[in-house]
Amino acid sequence: MAKLHTMKLIHKYFPDLSATQIEQFSALEGLYKDWNSKINVVSRKDIDELYLRHVLHSLGIAKVIQFADGSNILDVGTGGGFPGVPLAIMFPNCNFHLVDSINKKLKVIDAVANSLGLTNIKTTHSRVEAIDETYDFIVSRAVTAMPEFTKWVKGKIARKQHNELKNGILYLKGGDLTEELKQYKTVKAFLLSDYFEEDFFETKKVIYLPLKYK
Repeated sequence: MAKLHTMKLIHKYFPDLSATQIEQFSALEGLYKDWNSKINVVSRKDIDELYLRHVLHSLGIAKVIQFADGSNILDVGTGGGFPGVPLAIMFPNCNFHLVDSINKKLKVIDAVANSLGLTNIKTTHSRVEAIDETYDFIVSRAVTAMPEFTKWVKGKIARKQHNELKNGILYLKGGDLTEELKQYKTVKAFLLSDYFEEDFFETKKVIYLPLKYK
């Protein structure tokens, strides 16, 4: 199968994007390539496959849940803005708070969001433990093992429910997670290979863990 790079890959799985969303997604490659030449936020290998390895991977969460308007989402250890930036484009009526401990990466995100006219992103240079707000969902891309991650985000889930899935964690991770997740009775794994046919997604998952308020 010919490799689909660029926007064709996003169109293939999300055919109903608005003109604004198409424009914003299309601009990502140029913006990230430009910034990456100054500040390395995406590995050299990955920048050529940005739409596959970063944008579409992030949008795996959008296959699992359609965030209700007004939802508040925290992206922990966002790095160059994944999954937060693609999700903010996909859900313009939701609020995204992107947190990372490396400040220069957040400068890139701020510049990208500014160029795209995304007003639903805010960034904070901090460890997540120091964030004192609550959210409907906490998203992340494999920053640590789940038991450690749940400690970091303890007390950050909002009480009020707005979505079809109960509030909690949506975690992008690959490989065999049996051991890591065995202590969680309510955890659910969504296989990204059920939604995307590219080989890259063969072992990739969205791990959903509902969490109680406080």
